[in-house]
Amino acid sequence: MNKMPVVFIGHGSPMNAIEENQYVEEWRALREKIPKPEAILSISAHWFTDGTRVMTTDTAKTIYDMYGFPEELYRVVYNAKGSPYYAQEVKSLISREIMIDNSWGYDHGTWSILHRVYPEADIPVFQLSVDRYASAAQHYRMGQELYKLREQGVLILGSGNVVHNLSRIDWNKENEGYSWAEEFDNYIYENILERRNNNVIDYQKAGNSSSLAFTTMDHFAPLLYVLGATNEQDKITVFNKAYALGSLSMTSYFFE
Repeated sequence: MNKMPVVFIGHGSPMNAIEENQYVEEWRALREKIPKPEAILSISAHWFTDGTRVMTTDTAKTIYDMYGFPEELYRVVYNAKGSPYYAQEVKSLISREIMIDNSWGYDHGTWSILHRVYPEADIPVFQLSVDRYASAAQHYRMGQELYKLREQGVLILGSGNVVHNLSRIDWNKENEGYSWAEEFDNYIYENILERRNNNVIDYQKAGNSSSLAFTTMDHFAPLLYVLGATNEQDKITVFNKAYALGSLSMTSYFFE
């Protein structure tokens, strides 16, 4: 079996699930680049938990974990099956304590993307949570432990944003970024392309911009899992290198 790619997607607004824009076009294009997966493991910023959790159900509900959006968005239902087999595989691969938790479902970090890439929802999907207490190095290490899933036909999807600071959003900067947002995003971009993953783990080396880029690790950590699951032979493609509302980066990475 060919090794699966691994991808980090800056998911931005939930409206990307129903709007047509440059980001969505790139998401759709992924379908042609990825061999059909046996299953998809989604590590979404929006399942931010105490400890690491994995869902093992045969089916999962669509979760609308966002407020104040148009009714059309709440009518999107992502009916993919779960993947108990690969969920148990994840539990065996990760050396840290990992809990089974089926109280969650597919949150918008997962379905807003997959609704575009695989609208038929015909590939099993399951989620791994982001542990709010894990360090950047621990998130990366878990990604390294998940590498073997790629050899089993599982697509690892990290969903978040490299820069995500909602308290500093400027609605007048629809397609712009603050200078500090661009500075931090470029720091991460350059180090990924130069395969200096240690500098991504040690993101504070970016300087003052790192303290503004995010206030919690929820949206940044999925990138660390994805980087951990790569190797030196992977070809790196960057897409959607853009900014929104001043303090969001949409930059996304595909490794194959």
